[in-house]
Amino acid sequence: MARTLTVLGSTGVIGTNTLSVVESMSAGEWSVVALAAGKNVEKLAQQVRRHRPKFVSVADDTALSQLRALLSDLDPLPEFGVGEVGLGQAAEVESDVVVTGIVGALGLRPTWLAIARGATIALANKETLVAAGDLVMPFARSKGAQIVPVDSEHAAIFQCLQGGAASEVTRYVLTASGGPFRTWSPTDLAQASVEAALAHPNWVMGKKITVDSASLMNKGLEVIEAHHLFAAAYDKIDVVVHPQSVIHSMVEYADGSVIAQLGAPDMRVPIQYALTFPVHRKSSWPRLDFTALSQLTFESPDTARFPSLRLAFEAGRAGGYAPCVLNAANEVAVEGFLQGRMTFLGMAKLVEDVLSVCASGQPSDLDDIFAMDDWARKTAHRIMEKGGWTS
Repeated sequence: MARTLTVLGSTGVIGTNTLSVVESMSAGEWSVVALAAGKNVEKLAQQVRRHRPKFVSVADDTALSQLRALLSDLDPLPEFGVGEVGLGQAAEVESDVVVTGIVGALGLRPTWLAIARGATIALANKETLVAAGDLVMPFARSKGAQIVPVDSEHAAIFQCLQGGAASEVTRYVLTASGGPFRTWSPTDLAQASVEAALAHPNWVMGKKITVDSASLMNKGLEVIEAHHLFAAAYDKIDVVVHPQSVIHSMVEYADGSVIAQLGAPDMRVPIQYALTFPVHRKSSWPRLDFTALSQLTFESPDTARFPSLRLAFEAGRAGGYAPCVLNAANEVAVEGFLQGRMTFLGMAKLVEDVLSVCASGQPSDLDDIFAMDDWARKTAHRIMEKGGWTS
C-alpha cells in the first residue's frame, strides 16, 4: 500500500524538490493527498494534474479563482481551501508524512495540527522550533509524532547521530557557507543591494532564506532549532564557515572522533532521507567527485560583521519569548530590506532593538506565542517607520 504524503509549501524550493523525489521513486510507492501553496497557481495546477491530491490550499480567493480556471477540465476536482484556514485543513488531511516547506512563522500552526494527529513531520520550517520549540517538542513526544529534519545541516547531524549515543556527543558543529558577503568589508556591507544578497554562491533557495543566509541569521535560527531537535545545550553548538558547502555538519564525540556528513549541495538528498528514514535509498542525484575538490576550508564566523548570529545565540540562551521575538522581528526586517526600506546592516539593528524591549516570561501555549509574535511584528514596524534603521 502506498504511503501518503502532504506537502505544505508545494511550489517553493522544498516542495518542488519533494515532489521530484516522489516522482523518482517507484510508481505507487507514494500517494500525494494534500498540497498547500501560495499564489504560484500555474505551478500548483501542474502539480495537481500530476499527483491528483484530494485537497489543495492556496493563499487567497484570487489565487483560488485562477486555479479553478486552470483546472476546469479536471474531473474530479480536489477539495479547496484558502489562506491560513486552508493551510490548517491541508495539515489535518490524513497522511503518513507531512513535509513542512512553508517559510516563516506561518508554518507553526499547520505543523502543530499535523503533529496533533501523530503524523511524521519532515521539518523544513525552522521557525516552528525557533518560535515554539519548548512547546512543540514535548507535544510531538506526547502524540508519538516523529520529527525528521529536512534542512541540510540538521539532516546531516541527524545522520551523524546514528553513529553513537547522544550522551556521548561533546559538540554539534553546524557549517555555514558564509553567503555572498563572506569577504565583504563593513563599508561594503553598508551598501549591499538586494540583488547581491540574493546571489547565493551554492544554494538555490527562496528570497527570505537567501537573505537570512547572507546575514548569517539563517545559521542563528538553525542553532536554536538544533538546540530543540537534539536537546543540545547551546555551549555544545558551534558554527563554522565552510565556503564549499560540501560538509553539511558534524558531530564530535567524547573520544575526540568527529563524524561528518558530506554530499553535493542538493536538497533532494536530505528530503529523500527524511521520506525513507532509516534507509538510505538508491537515487540518481549527483555524487561527490573527491578528485574534483581542490580544497575544503573552514573559518570562524565574524559576529562583528554579521551580528545576527550573535543575536540568535543570545536569544536562544535567554529562552522564553526571546526566540519568538527574534524570529518575528527578523521577518519584518527581511521584508523591509527586500522592499528597499532598510539597509542590509539595518536588519540586525532592528532585531536587536526589538529584543531589547521584549517582555520576559515563559509561553504556556500557542496563543501566547502568537500574541508575542504579533507584538514583535507591530513593534518592529513601528520602530522601522520612525526611521534610523536605513543606514
